[in-house]
Amino acid sequence: MGQEQSVVNDGPPVTLSERSLDAVADYIKSGKVRRIVVMTGAGISTAAGIPDFRSPETGLYANLAKLNLPEPEAVFDLNFFKTNPKPFYVLAKDLYPGNFHPTISHVFIRMLSTKGLLHQLYTQNIDCLERAAGIPSELIVEAHGSFANQRCIDCKTAFPHDLMREHISRAEVPRCTRPNCKGLVKPDIVFFHEALPSLFYDRIHMADTADLALVMGTSLQVHPFASLPEQVPTHVPRVLFNLERVGSLGSHADDVLVLGDCDTGVRKLADALGWREELEAEWRQLVGHKEAKKQLQGATKRDAELYDEVTRLADEVDEVLHLQDQEEAGRKAPSEEAEQHTEGTAEQQPGNSTEDTHTPIESKAPAPELSPQPTGTARDSRPETPEASALASETSDTQQDIKKATSEPPAHPVARVSPEYSPGFGLPGDGNKWKY
Repeated sequence: MGQEQSVVNDGPPVTLSERSLDAVADYIKSGKVRRIVVMTGAGISTAAGIPDFRSPETGLYANLAKLNLPEPEAVFDLNFFKTNPKPFYVLAKDLYPGNFHPTISHVFIRMLSTKGLLHQLYTQNIDCLERAAGIPSELIVEAHGSFANQRCIDCKTAFPHDLMREHISRAEVPRCTRPNCKGLVKPDIVFFHEALPSLFYDRIHMADTADLALVMGTSLQVHPFASLPEQVPTHVPRVLFNLERVGSLGSHADDVLVLGDCDTGVRKLADALGWREELEAEWRQLVGHKEAKKQLQGATKRDAELYDEVTRLADEVDEVLHLQDQEEAGRKAPSEEAEQHTEGTAEQQPGNSTEDTHTPIESKAPAPELSPQPTGTARDSRPETPEASALASETSDTQQDIKKATSEPPAHPVARVSPEYSPGFGLPGDGNKWKY
């Protein structure tokens, strides 16, 4: 459920000298800004290589829609998880914190905290990159939860971090360690049919007291998070770092729109503040030269790699679903064979009447092959690059044994309207074309 965009305000600013990043920087340096509130979505994590959810090509949902799931979002649905948690843990193996590094946008937010300017960070992301960047946990509201903690879904007993990491590294489903429980263990991620953390509601009022609001990499399509920018008083400047204008951003007199990827916009603000050299040095020291180079490689190459990555992840989920179907069929087959034998014997005996109570196994329609997108540079296609080809060849060996079906794909339902939240990895996860 998204917000309708309002008309852009073309009147004179009230608080800023002009609607520009230079004016925002002057406002910060004036000493009048003591409480900066930041609101983030998946757009600040995409440079780290984290797959998002709703992008048409590189999103997990777009690829999972091709599988025989009740719907693409089922992997993050609490009811589906209770009956079949394995697909979630197949994805979690690749998406678990520790596999990715903070972006320069994360480090910029940390700089705000070290300079005593960060009042509150609200994030939709569950990737824990805010924590990895060194932002104090007491300043973070993870609106959709995170991988930071986990517990039994039945008795709520906390599950040890070391055991969780071991299970996820093997894509195995963890069970509660409490005697006589053995319930399923789930990270504290907000799934469909779960409430948002109480901390979100406890601190939502802090947006009312902001001197400046930075909205970064979010589509503002998921409530109640989408309502946060509306909590900011109308005389307080709001700065949007995003590929496109979203929500009501631009309608207030002191709104500043910085359209483009988040990292580029953050670097521009750092330049205006005179923080650029310090920012780059802290980021490179944190992530290392190799990771910094990877994040700077450009969106085209990054999107090609993300496409291959989410295709591989979808194939792994597909393989798990097929193996589970085969195991279920193997368990049921002997009883069916016995029933069929009994029916046949009864029919051969005159005068005997038997009621056929046998129900055939309902087999799932196999998933269609995940075909690569046409090559090219248009937004709805994936460019074919040597790097992408190399990455695809590395992952293809693990997929060769997966049998692809050629039958019609099952009709998949339209994604449900109305959970007021949705998990996202940055995953995912939201923002720009990367939407929750």
